[in-house]
Amino acid sequence: MMTKLSDIQNQVIWNRLISVVEEQAMTLLRTAFSTSVREAGDLSAGVFTPDGLMIAQAVTGTPGHVNTMAEAVPHFLAEVPAEKMFAGDCYVTNDPWKGTGHLHDITMVAPSFKNNRLVAFFACTAHVVDIGGRGFSSDGKSIYEEGLLIPIMKFINAGTVNRDLLNIVHNNVRDPDQVIGDFYSLASCNEIGHRRLIDLMGDTCLDTLDHVSTFIFSRSRSATLTRIKTLPKGQWSNTMTVDGYDVPIKLAVTLSIRTDEINVDFSHCDGISNWGINCPLIYSKAYACYALKCVVAPDIPNNAASLEPFTVSSPPNILNAKKPAPVSLRHVMGHMVPDLVFGALAKALPGQIMAEGAAALWNIHISVRPIEGKDGQHSEVLMFNSGGTGARPSLDGLNATAFPSGVHTMPIEATEHTGAIVIWRKELRPNSGGAGTWRGGLGQVIEIAPAQDHEFDFSAMFDRVHHPARGRDGGENGAPGIVQLNDGTPFHPKGWQHVPAGKRLILKAPGGGGFGPPNERSPDARTADQVAGYVTKE
Repeated sequence: MMTKLSDIQNQVIWNRLISVVEEQAMTLLRTAFSTSVREAGDLSAGVFTPDGLMIAQAVTGTPGHVNTMAEAVPHFLAEVPAEKMFAGDCYVTNDPWKGTGHLHDITMVAPSFKNNRLVAFFACTAHVVDIGGRGFSSDGKSIYEEGLLIPIMKFINAGTVNRDLLNIVHNNVRDPDQVIGDFYSLASCNEIGHRRLIDLMGDTCLDTLDHVSTFIFSRSRSATLTRIKTLPKGQWSNTMTVDGYDVPIKLAVTLSIRTDEINVDFSHCDGISNWGINCPLIYSKAYACYALKCVVAPDIPNNAASLEPFTVSSPPNILNAKKPAPVSLRHVMGHMVPDLVFGALAKALPGQIMAEGAAALWNIHISVRPIEGKDGQHSEVLMFNSGGTGARPSLDGLNATAFPSGVHTMPIEATEHTGAIVIWRKELRPNSGGAGTWRGGLGQVIEIAPAQDHEFDFSAMFDRVHHPARGRDGGENGAPGIVQLNDGTPFHPKGWQHVPAGKRLILKAPGGGGFGPPNERSPDARTADQVAGYVTKE
């Protein structure tokens, strides 16, 4: 038994812990059934103390999943008493207010025992292709329309799978094989984490992680507070208008930087929407903290201690939606939060903060079916697409890059394999990045058609169509998004709509805003844009 660890030993064990959670995440990537997980990396994985504090997270994953998971694990501990926890357990929920903000994300937590003593928890989250109800869309008027809500319960009890739960899931989703397959993948993810942790503790003669977690937390907290002390102190505000569903939505933030804390307040945002674009505070907080860490402490490990100095407050509104508000597309508003926070930070730190970008993913859920009288299969296809990021103070924006979510681009071949669709075009969108000393990132053009003898309905989840990304410090706005048929017929940026056989859906994702006056862009950069085809006009 090792009772006292040196700093070097703690650092070595810390590095091993990162390897443990990375293998945990890679297990989920390798075994997941849904393309959103397997191809895009829409997941999170991490290890927690016995009292539910996040020690380490996998780099593979999204801020929206990782940071909500940090808040979610204590909810599990409140629901499952310690005396009812056993080796081989695995607990599950998709409760938006206790998990990651909407029903499509399944979160699983598993206790890790060593010599009959609870030493840690492992947790993971993944987006499943379907959870019943109206599907992945903004059309619901309450959470009850949006699908099956699984309260915190045991998926596996001491090694025995809850067949009743699987039977309920099987009879409430459109693609039960994919969804139930992902349940098992999530459970396997946590099991691998547990096995590797026990190996680690055996190799290092540890009975608990107490000394290691104290080492990690103390240094992470101290480093974060040191960074906060270097910032100017005071209050700064910012507002942003986004498309919403049927009317524009105002998002607002007041940022208070104090000696040992940064508070993000959403008090002046618009109220709860009648449509499924609301965002529970657990998800809004996840992206607010991510924005602050990007600027204040990007190189400090993400754990309970480094997140602790960042606080979020809000009355009930669109960024703090209360049950039973519809929240299926909570990511659309949630992904806008970093740009909202950056706008306030830009006033505190002038000249140092990137311009606005496309922000919200241009997700599309496609429900394909054969036309009447023809053979074929029904299928559900989920595709993630990205616009451009905002330009940075000394660099152009990134083209077709998922910021802030961080998910990968889904390969065309993998997407077509899941259903009867053909992706005719997926290319960068010229002239979509906002002009500036540093150009905004380009959006992309995606052209999708039903396969022969098929048609499809699709759920539009798009924003920045009527309110493009704004430039900063004299930079111009990025191009707004466009959703239409190949004959020019426009579509609404949100909600279920229909593409008939023989037609093609064209998505033109928005570009990022520029940074700095356009007339100060270097001649070499202008020439390079022309040669690359990024810009085809002055």
